[in-house]
Amino acid sequence: KQWYQRRVPITAGDGLSNVSQIFLQEGLSFIEKVHSDGNPFFLYWTPDATHGPNYASPMFLEKSIRGRYGDAVMEMDYCVGKILQKLKELGIDKNTFVFFTSDNGAATYRGSAGGDNGPFLCGKETTYEGGMREPGIAWWPGSIPAGTITHQLGNIMDLFTTSLTLAGVKPPQDRIIDGIDLSPVLLDQSVPVIDRPIWYYRGNEMMAVRVGAYKAHYWMWTEFGQDPLKFTFCRGQYISNVTVHDQIDHTDKPILFNVNRDPGEKYIIAFKSKEYKAAMATIDPIVKEHKANLVPGVPSLNYCDVAVQNWAPPGCEDLGYCLPVPDSNPKLCVWTH
Repeated sequence: KQWYQRRVPITAGDGLSNVSQIFLQEGLSFIEKVHSDGNPFFLYWTPDATHGPNYASPMFLEKSIRGRYGDAVMEMDYCVGKILQKLKELGIDKNTFVFFTSDNGAATYRGSAGGDNGPFLCGKETTYEGGMREPGIAWWPGSIPAGTITHQLGNIMDLFTTSLTLAGVKPPQDRIIDGIDLSPVLLDQSVPVIDRPIWYYRGNEMMAVRVGAYKAHYWMWTEFGQDPLKFTFCRGQYISNVTVHDQIDHTDKPILFNVNRDPGEKYIIAFKSKEYKAAMATIDPIVKEHKANLVPGVPSLNYCDVAVQNWAPPGCEDLGYCLPVPDSNPKLCVWTH
């Protein structure tokens, strides 16, 4: 409620807004309050400015050569630094685990208003590496040596299990927990990486899986469209039989890449090669076991109802921007793939 009661406009013309600074102050105040109360804490701090529409405060607006998106990244970097500085000032940095990541790869379809996925193929809304790989930076002075790199495969779901372990709490035993505990690898560089698959889903469909260095695509699909050389989610990238407008089923003979040596997913490993046969001999049983033991959940977004959106959130009266709430009419959502 406190959030909606604040006046935090974003000027559409020039992208000027103090939202990131408000987020920062809320985070810092929270840390100070729980620390003064002598309580442990969990802070999930999610800046918004790098998502469209991009914006920045006066201190950062028009400061980056990368345009408004660059301004937003600079401010995000500044804010993260301030949070880490606060932990040091309070003397709790050596007792606080910090992890920086994102929920998806850069939105390349936004052009200069979005990020860049470097060597990785495509971007957000795809199951290619550019859509699914994100930064993963762990920070814990005295526990995680600075500058070290691990080749451990992980995903955001692992943060749940890892955080519980570090807090001395056992994960719930009455349900299947998808994430694994990464703390052994993070805390001890001599520990070998945990052998585990990474699943790439789009809706309810398993599009791909990565096991070790290999990634097998069981479905290929970039986006709907007509122009065979134009892909909004893969700007400037076209790879024959890989970036495709149609949903192509490869479950009988998956498309395989070695993403260690080919992170851009440009060179398909030949079906008849020894490498393909050896890799798929490992991957196929893992996929079969996964599908055989998968317990589908009920998606919270399985039913669509426009009435649940924030038409009149708390504090909208103060902003003079309350909208009439439409009648509730839930119906089964239609998801492409």
